[in-house]
Amino acid sequence: MMDYLLSGFASAFSMEVFPILVLGVLGGVILGALPGLTATMGVAILLPFTFSMMPTPALVMLIGVYIGGIYGGSIAAILLKTPGTPASAATVLDGHTMAIKGLAAKALSIAAVASFIGGLISTIVLIGVAPILADFALRFNAPEYFALALFGLTIIASVSAKNIMKGLLAGTIGLLISMVGLDPISSVPRFTFGILDLYSGINIIPVLIGLFAITEGLNQLEKMSSNQPDVPPKFSYKLLSFSDFKKILPTSVKSGLIGTSIGSVPGAGADISAFACYNEAKRVAKKPDEFGNGSMHGLAAAESGNNGVTGGSLVPLLTLGVPGDAVSAVLLGALIVQGLTPGPLLFQDNPEIVYGIFSSMIVANIVMLLVGFLGIRFFCRIIEVPKIIMIPIIIFLSIIGAYAINNSMFDVGIAITFGILGFILNKLDIPSSPILLAIILGPMAETNLRKSLILYEGSWSFLYDRPIALAFILFAIFSVYSTLRLKKKERLAEKNK
Repeated sequence: MMDYLLSGFASAFSMEVFPILVLGVLGGVILGALPGLTATMGVAILLPFTFSMMPTPALVMLIGVYIGGIYGGSIAAILLKTPGTPASAATVLDGHTMAIKGLAAKALSIAAVASFIGGLISTIVLIGVAPILADFALRFNAPEYFALALFGLTIIASVSAKNIMKGLLAGTIGLLISMVGLDPISSVPRFTFGILDLYSGINIIPVLIGLFAITEGLNQLEKMSSNQPDVPPKFSYKLLSFSDFKKILPTSVKSGLIGTSIGSVPGAGADISAFACYNEAKRVAKKPDEFGNGSMHGLAAAESGNNGVTGGSLVPLLTLGVPGDAVSAVLLGALIVQGLTPGPLLFQDNPEIVYGIFSSMIVANIVMLLVGFLGIRFFCRIIEVPKIIMIPIIIFLSIIGAYAINNSMFDVGIAITFGILGFILNKLDIPSSPILLAIILGPMAETNLRKSLILYEGSWSFLYDRPIALAFILFAIFSVYSTLRLKKKERLAEKNK
């Protein structure tokens, strides 16, 4: 194995591969930073360009876009409160707060380091224990997916700021929105009102763009209309210190491992991983009240967790031929186009390509870290752009991003609608993150619950007679208990002040 790995590093640094790898990472960072232009979209757009390329450079370029795209979403999330990708929605909670406090450069450096740690850990795990994780992923059926989704939904209470009831209200709104479209079992239209575009449900990307990008644009426009002087925020170019690095390292490593495990489960993407890691970091934190108010640990957990998925999602793809998420599904197409068949035989027949991918992922994460640090001064300049110029640009890019998903003006309408909804909810102090989380997990929970009930002929015994499902149910109960206990402590602390 070591010989193939060293050969892979030699290939990654060759003149035929390394420039393509660097361009892939740079392109991914740029795409990820633009609202609506996700890593999946970037990989899909570049796929046709790989048809005439050799297998290793082709796959390396696409993986570079993937890794760069997941990290790139944090740039807009931190600086503009606009997640470039769904994977960066959890990054907003603490990253943008740090930017407001004048710590934009520090937040960006934390995001880069945590993303590197998460990506590196996921690659190491991919190299070392891919078959074990693949076997674990194979054990997932409808009951396990339902229990996983239920556990994910309990995170709503954790990201609900100080008012759990308002967070639950937002989660309920999200669940209702997730039910729009055809019933997953009977195909009966629900909440479509005869509108054909709603039959396929509401796409998560326009919702993300609306709730964060357009809502933030409307908030800034309101401030501008109040005749307040547009004073660029003061911030320091001070980066992450070594002492701060030592503080976030345990959180980053733990979140990277959790993200890799979640990524190895087909259908569980970087967005779910980021929120799950954020919730776990908050649960064990000594000062959980800092989360949502500029916590380094919260930012590190979210970024390490979503980047941990990059390697995890390739585990079932390379070992079983089963894509772990949307990006790995596109990569599956790239492998097939190159005449390669994912699965155990790929390791046996084409080890040089497999280990070339592994080595290139390590190099890609290093390049991503360098791009992140070298670009910090340039990225921070975005904050200094006058709002009268920046806000129209953000809204314009948001509308373009919403349209580009399906080349549909209907998606633009969805984005604008949710932008207005987010603006209203912001006035009522109702958080937007639970809505997004519920829309992501709602279909997964409903579909697999109903499949489980059909599989067990109406019995709920699947909740306790399947070990993995039972474990997630217990995690969900513990998550709710720990969150309620934490909220109680926070209320007592406020009373004692």
